[in-house]
Parts: sequence; structure tokens; C-alpha cells
Amino acid sequence: MENRHFQEKNDFSVQIKWIVLSRVIFAVLLIVSCIVFSSREKLSFFSQPFFSLYNIAAIILGLSIVYLVWLNKFNNKLVLAYFQTIMDTVIVTAIIYVTGSYDSIFTFLYLVVIIYTAMLLLQKGSMIIATIACLQYGFLIELEYYKILPPFSGQYYLSSTIDESYIVYRIVIIIMACFAVAILSGILSLQLKYAKQELKITQEHLKRVEKMAAMDEMISGIAHEIKNPLASLSGSIQLLQEDKKPGSYEDKLMRIILRETDRLKTIVNDIRLFAKPRTDNACEIKICDAIKETVELFLNDPEWKNRIHLNMKLKNDIYVFMDPSHLNQILWNLLKNAAQSINGDGEIKIDLKLSKNNRVYFTIEDTGIGINEKDSKHIFDPFYTTKPDGTGLGLSIIHRLIDTYNGMIDFESIPGKGTVFTVLLNGVPSKGKSGNALVDHL
Repeated sequence: MENRHFQEKNDFSVQIKWIVLSRVIFAVLLIVSCIVFSSREKLSFFSQPFFSLYNIAAIILGLSIVYLVWLNKFNNKLVLAYFQTIMDTVIVTAIIYVTGSYDSIFTFLYLVVIIYTAMLLLQKGSMIIATIACLQYGFLIELEYYKILPPFSGQYYLSSTIDESYIVYRIVIIIMACFAVAILSGILSLQLKYAKQELKITQEHLKRVEKMAAMDEMISGIAHEIKNPLASLSGSIQLLQEDKKPGSYEDKLMRIILRETDRLKTIVNDIRLFAKPRTDNACEIKICDAIKETVELFLNDPEWKNRIHLNMKLKNDIYVFMDPSHLNQILWNLLKNAAQSINGDGEIKIDLKLSKNNRVYFTIEDTGIGINEKDSKHIFDPFYTTKPDGTGLGLSIIHRLIDTYNGMIDFESIPGKGTVFTVLLNGVPSKGKSGNALVDHL
């Protein structure tokens, strides 16, 4: 399973469809513009360069059909995105060639291709397409200048009309424009991606917070009322146990009662933690170190050690302000849930990064059985569990702890393929500096 969020994959397909539609509209407009211009100038429908532009428009429409079939029939959409954007640079180069090369007004189309490539493939993709576009334009102009490629429609060779310094100047300007647009659009696309992801998480988080708010006082009151009688019950049983012979029938019954009493105490403590988490011990924590320590403890457990492979990609020097025990509880529960969802051998991917607005993005992705639609609506609800021995408070407590520190949590899952949990926390501005990426394979 690729290290991408499942919702992003759906958005990726939608973006490709919109770009294909835009390409179809461009081809139609190109045909209409050529017809209008040729009729106004009283030129033949089959005269150059109009006839060549009609052919290019037909190629665009044909390729659009191929892209749609590819999108619906095959899974590798990343290859499709790169293939169609590279083909678009070739088409733009062809349009520039038939409309005058050096004198063409259509060089701005390179910038359009680079911009929507950034929307699809972020900065890396936009830089690749910018490089390809610059090479094509540079080779086109240079080949014409040195008379290797004949000018279109019997035009004069560039070497006979334009000084070489102007050729170099034009190529340099195009290169600078392409890379400037690639860098800026890449940055903006990445920020937009984070903003969309954070908006979605915020919306879902607020819905859950409103739902839980009505339960807080009631749950806290119940926990308080249960705690005192439970303590009295436990103390009384312990006193009675002292008068019984070890191993007797009565002693065995009392041990069962004490064991279940301790279990009830644990549940009550969890309920109190869910209702009113305390932040008295909050301090600045280097989250990268906390994750590594928790993972080390996790992998020492024989239940997970031999069947779970962990792949971590963490950024150094990211700090958050939390109670260390709360952070450890969040990390441990998310790791445990991920491991329990995997039947047999599997993989858990952990990713930690810092956004431009100092928001910490922490994700745990597993290759487990996933969460079905029915359960996905309730996994953060208190006392909702699908495990025979579960209390249904694990994820509820995690949600409350994260919310206590003004963070958010969300998840995406595909049944049978896996789940991604995303935690957003506030970084500490004084120390929250993006460091070099570390990739650990454990």
C-alpha cells in the first residue's frame, strides 16, 4: 500500500478528470478560434498553420479518450499523471513550432502545464515538467537557428534574421519563468494540500467534540460515584480474605472479586481521564525521541516483534507541549490498534513532519483489515468496541487527550487494505524547526 492517504487517492483521480476535461475544452476552443480567424482573414480552411492546429486539436481529443480509459481501467494513476503532463509539453512545443517558434505567442502554455502539474504532483512533479519544457523549447529554437530543423510554412531561418544573443536571451527568460512558476506553484499546491487536509480533519473533529461534550459531565459524575463504593468493596474483601485459608473455595472467590474490582478501577480511571484530562505535567517534548522510545518498547513485546515490520520517516527537532504520559498513551494505543488490525505479518508506517504554519502532522498507517463503514462512524464513541475484551475507551481517551492540547485526530480506511490515523498537534515555535528526515527500518 503506497504511503498516501486514501482520500488523497480519490482526490487525485478527480483532479485528473478535471484536467482531462479542461484539455478537451482547450482543443475545442483551438478549433473554433482557427475557424473564426481563418474565415475573418478569408483564408482557406486547409491552409497552414490552421490545418496543423486542427490535427493537433484532434490528437488532444484522442489522447483525452485514452487518458479516461486508462483512469478507469488501470490502477497506476501516478504514471498516468506524469505521462499526460509530459505529452502536454510535447503538444505545446508542437503548437509553438507551427505558430512561429521564436515569434510564437503560445509559450505561456508551458506555464499553464507546469501550474496544473503542481496541483497533481506537487513541487517535484512541477520541477520535472519545467525541466522537460525548457529542454524542448531550447532544442526547438536552437535546431531552427542552426538550420537542422526547417522553419514551418517556409519561414526564414532564425540565423538569417535574428542575432544569436537574442536567441540565448529568449531561452534564458523562458527557463527562468518556467522554474519560477514551478517553485511557486509547488509551494502553493503543498500549502493547499495541507489546508484541505486540516479543514477536513477539523470538520470531523468538531462534530465528535460536540457529540462528546454532552456526555462529559454525566460520565464524570458516574465515575466519581462509583469510585468510593468500589474502594470500600475492595478494602472489605481484602479484610475478609485475611481470615480465609489460602487456596480454599472462599479464597478463590474473593480473588476473583478482587481481580474484577481492579478491572473496574481501571475502567473508572479511564473514564475520569476521558472526562477531565489534567495538563499539570505538560512540558516541551521532542516528539521524534518519544516515538522512537515507544516503538522500541512496542517491538520488545513478543506478540508484535516477529510479525510486525515498522518503517519510520521522522523529522528531527519537532517539539510539542504535552504531558509525556499523555503522549506515550496516544502513541502506544495507536500502535497497538494498528498491530491488532493486522492478521499475520504486516507493516506499520510512521510519518512525522512539520508544516509551514508550525502544525505537527503525525500519521500511523497499517496494512490491516481496515474499518468497515458501520464501525467507522462510532470508533471514537465511548464504550463502543468490536473487541471481545475491550472497554471501548481507548480511542475515546486518545481523542480527548489530543483535543485537550488543541490538537485533532482523524482517520481514513479501506476495508481489507488498511487504515491511516492522522494526528495534528501544535508545534512549539521556539524549537519547532524542521530537521533532516530520518528513515528507520526496524
